[in-house]
Amino acid sequence: MPRRSRLFSLSSLARAYQRNLKAFEKAARAARTTTRPVRAKAASKLRAAPRKSAVAKAPYTARTPRAAGKPVPARGEWMSGIAPGPAGARRFHAYVPAGLALRQGEKLPLLVMLHGCGQTGRDMAAVSRMNRLAARHRFVVLYPEQERMANAHGCWNWFERRSGRAEAEAATLLAAVDKVARRLPVDLARVAVAGLSAGASMAVLMAALYPDRFCAVAMHSGVAPGTAESAATALAAMHGRREAHLPVPPPVAAAVRAAAPTVPPVSAPAALPPLLILHGDADGVVSVRNAAATALLWAGALGARAGAIRTLQRGQRYPMRVTEFKTRGRTVVALREVVGLAHAWSGGAAQLPYSDPAGPDASALIWAFVARQFGK
Repeated sequence: MPRRSRLFSLSSLARAYQRNLKAFEKAARAARTTTRPVRAKAASKLRAAPRKSAVAKAPYTARTPRAAGKPVPARGEWMSGIAPGPAGARRFHAYVPAGLALRQGEKLPLLVMLHGCGQTGRDMAAVSRMNRLAARHRFVVLYPEQERMANAHGCWNWFERRSGRAEAEAATLLAAVDKVARRLPVDLARVAVAGLSAGASMAVLMAALYPDRFCAVAMHSGVAPGTAESAATALAAMHGRREAHLPVPPPVAAAVRAAAPTVPPVSAPAALPPLLILHGDADGVVSVRNAAATALLWAGALGARAGAIRTLQRGQRYPMRVTEFKTRGRTVVALREVVGLAHAWSGGAAQLPYSDPAGPDASALIWAFVARQFGK
């Protein structure tokens, strides 16, 4: 692509994000804290309960009190690191629940959480409150960070497939998973990936490229992999104006795998992991049409058929239209369209940007879906 045309398409994408996310970014600047996560102890020390002085608070909490008082951060250990890969180095934070007292040889599941545009990994931890579930159900959470040098808005470059940057970033994120597994007691046979917005689009791209590395994937307000190839086509894809399809690895993928020998070759579409899709029908940033398109695409690759649409509602939370796609009696794609939800994490922490506490608890839904896939 000529430089002038490329710059024009990038500026178009920037203007679109600024229009749709201006309110979110303003709130994020007001709420963001400068607290940094604490480096965790060595994995061998996780077998014993940590001393009180070694227990770190979650690095990002809401400053505005809720009705029941200020939110209590999850207690646990934070490990920070940098993972080099084909796309360059990416920082990450990993959360390990405190006082695990691991048995001899025990390893824990890993959930990779990919933030959206204008967010950081710490923002994602605060909005989703996934660390609380990790403490309750004994799993590790990995929060990779996009570099602003790679994307000025902090978006994962899921759409840069024409240049090969999307595949390079996916391989780099996979390198972060492997690095965390070397430093912490992580079971690489029980790894799942989830994300919001651009993070959701990168999550399904990773699962499509490396299906044998993930037991499950969750896409919250994202776009199907392979639907965009550049910044210009990303806008049309976000608005639901491009046909969804699975990515065909470009020639650069071979070079990416050569640079990262631990990354396995791309598998056949039949090996796709189970997919959970969450999307608000009032989303003005990423059209809800992407949710149904991705569900049909994924289900088609797995030979699954759709069941009847059900409406579920818990208490006063927003209702959901639920469609499950099954093959051989097993749900391999679950589509949950949340009525009235905009472009925000459903059921997230109150008073934080990119979050709507009135929606169904997306974090609980994601973990329940992921946990069902382990051991299958």
